[in-house]
Amino acid sequence: MSKLLNHSSGLIAFVRAVESGSFSAAARINGTTPSAISKSIARLEIELDVKLFRRSTRNVSLTPEGQAFFNRIAPLLNAIDDSADSVRPSGAARGHLRISMPSDLGRLLLPAIHSVFLRQHPEVDLDLTLVDHHVDLISEGYDILFRVGSLPDSALKGRALARMKMVLVASPSFLTAHGAPKSIDDLRNLQFVRYQLGGQTFPVVFEDGTTVVPNGRIGLDSGFGLRTAVLDGMGVAYLMKCTVKDDLDRGALVELFPDHRLPSPPLNALHAFGALTPIRVRLFADFVRSEVLKWV
Repeated sequence: MSKLLNHSSGLIAFVRAVESGSFSAAARINGTTPSAISKSIARLEIELDVKLFRRSTRNVSLTPEGQAFFNRIAPLLNAIDDSADSVRPSGAARGHLRISMPSDLGRLLLPAIHSVFLRQHPEVDLDLTLVDHHVDLISEGYDILFRVGSLPDSALKGRALARMKMVLVASPSFLTAHGAPKSIDDLRNLQFVRYQLGGQTFPVVFEDGTTVVPNGRIGLDSGFGLRTAVLDGMGVAYLMKCTVKDDLDRGALVELFPDHRLPSPPLNALHAFGALTPIRVRLFADFVRSEVLKWV
């Protein structure tokens, strides 16, 4: 191990080359030249007495030994980087963020992510996955997840950021065609655009315990899809109020039963870093909280 530490530049060059896909991209990230990256990796290969890459005139690809070495060394280097990041001053965030959040929440946040967060933190870049279904944070390599609803028992570290108001909505054209419901029981006979995850339709549960299981021919697994469908008059939808506020304000949608209270589930941020949370993760969660609190 002590000999390998003498080749720290080669280790970093190797990991960056794999992550970025080429020696040229790794050179841009490290602020050096492709030739310097290639030489650092060549010295590392001599130390290990193994070929890490197959080289051709057009590209490079990992050997089986190179893949095995990357699988072991990349988490170690990233852990060192994250540990240093966790003790930096709050304004010094840098590095890469891989994020998953609900589709319609991402739609609302994306302009501010670009104009506020990335502008304030020029050394941070991010990959944003907008899906409502639950992803596996660790096996799929995410840094932080945002999810609405109660948290299952988990080793992940969770933080509640805000309470999200829910709303039942329909388009004026749908209500004209099918009639506006006058009671909760009327809802049971109306066509819904069902919110469906994992093959199960989410029920609508009012604060007094009254439950309506939506009926409808269309089930969708994203808030983005539900909003599109309800605007097109396909049925009633159960959504976060912030995601349809503009539609309600301009009359494109109508809120049903505004006097019947619906639960306000929490928006949670989840990560697996424990106490040594990288500052870029903490700052992004703080940013999401500050933006969401403007809407609720």
